[in-house]
Amino acid sequence: MTRIKLAEEAKVSKEAAEVLKEIEEAFGMVPNLFKTYAHHPPLLKANWNKVKAVMMEGTLSRKVKETIAVMVSKDNSCNYCVSAHTASLKSIGISDEEINNIKEDIEKADFSVKEKALIFFSRKANLEPLKVSDSDVESLRLAGASDVEIIEALGVMELFTAFNKFLDSLQVEMNF
Repeated sequence: MTRIKLAEEAKVSKEAAEVLKEIEEAFGMVPNLFKTYAHHPPLLKANWNKVKAVMMEGTLSRKVKETIAVMVSKDNSCNYCVSAHTASLKSIGISDEEINNIKEDIEKADFSVKEKALIFFSRKANLEPLKVSDSDVESLRLAGASDVEIIEALGVMELFTAFNKFLDSLQVEMNF
C-alpha cells in the first residue's frame, strides 16, 4: 500500500501539471513514481529533466541503459523499477528470451564486450562503490569505453539507485 497518497493530476499546481503532461506524452501514461513526486513540483521537474538527460540522450544505446536500470533495480530489490524497465526493454523490441538472458546470465545476452563491461561496472558501483578500483576503470578503457560512456552508465545507475530507494521507502504501487 502506497504510504503517500498519489497527487491527483486535476489538483496539482500548474508547474506540476505541465511536467505530468510532458511525461504522459512521452510514455502514454504517467507512472505513479511521477505522481508521487508531483507533491513537490521542483523535485518532479528536476527528476523528469534528469530522466530525459540520462535515458533519452547520450551515446549509450537505449538497450544498455534500460539493462543497467533493470539490473541495478534488481540488485536493490526494487520490483517497481525492474518491472517498469523490463517493460521498457520490451517496448524497444527486446525479446522475452533476451530479457531472460539479461536478468539471469548477462554473458548470454547480446551485448558487446564494452557494453557488458559498462553494465558490470555500473552494478559494482551500485553495490560496492568503495571497492571500485583504478583497475576496474582501466578495464573499462581496455574494453573500449570512453569517459563519456563511463559517466553516462554511472548516471543511469545513480538515477535508479535514487528512484529505487524513493519508491521502496514509500511503497509506491506499480501502475503499468
